[in-house]
Amino acid sequence: MSETSTKPYLLRAIYEWCTDNGFTPYLAAQVDANTRVPQQFVKNGEIVLNISFEATSSLKMDNESVNFSARFGGVAREISVPVDNVIAIYARENGQGMAFEVTKTDTKGIAADEKSAPPKVSPMAIVPTLTSVPSSGSASEDKVNHTDPEKDPEPPKKGGRPTLTRIK
Repeated sequence: MSETSTKPYLLRAIYEWCTDNGFTPYLAAQVDANTRVPQQFVKNGEIVLNISFEATSSLKMDNESVNFSARFGGVAREISVPVDNVIAIYARENGQGMAFEVTKTDTKGIAADEKSAPPKVSPMAIVPTLTSVPSSGSASEDKVNHTDPEKDPEPPKKGGRPTLTRIK
C-alpha cells in the first residue's frame, strides 16, 4: 500500500490556522496544463490566489486538488489547482506559512527534466521538510559573510504588504 503525501494535510492545517487567527490565506501555485485558473492573472508560470472564506465559494481541499469558485473582475470562475502544483500557502498579513518544492513543468504539463531523465525515485520518497530560518535580529546573522551577493539577498523591506520570498 502506498503512503499518502503529507502535503495536502499541511495545506489544510495552514489554511485552518490562518482562518482561526483572522488572517487571509493565500495559495501560490505553478500553472500547467492541469491547472484551471484565469490565464490573464498568471505571471512567470505562477499564480497567487486568495482562498479565504470571503473570496471563495465551495472551497474543497482534498488529497489531489484544491477546488473552488471565485470572482475575477466580476466574472465567476471555477478554479482547480492540483496539490502537486502548490508552491506555498501563507497568511497575507504576516507572510507566515509554508513553502513546498515543486518540479518545473513545460507548457504541456510534462516535467521538463522527465523528457530525457533516467528513471527517478518514487514520488512518495519526496517529502516536504521544515527548516528553521533565523529571525532578523539574531546573533547568527552577524556572523554571515555579507560580501557574496549569492548568499546575501536584499533585506526585507519594512512596512507595506508582506510578500513571500523563495530562497533556493
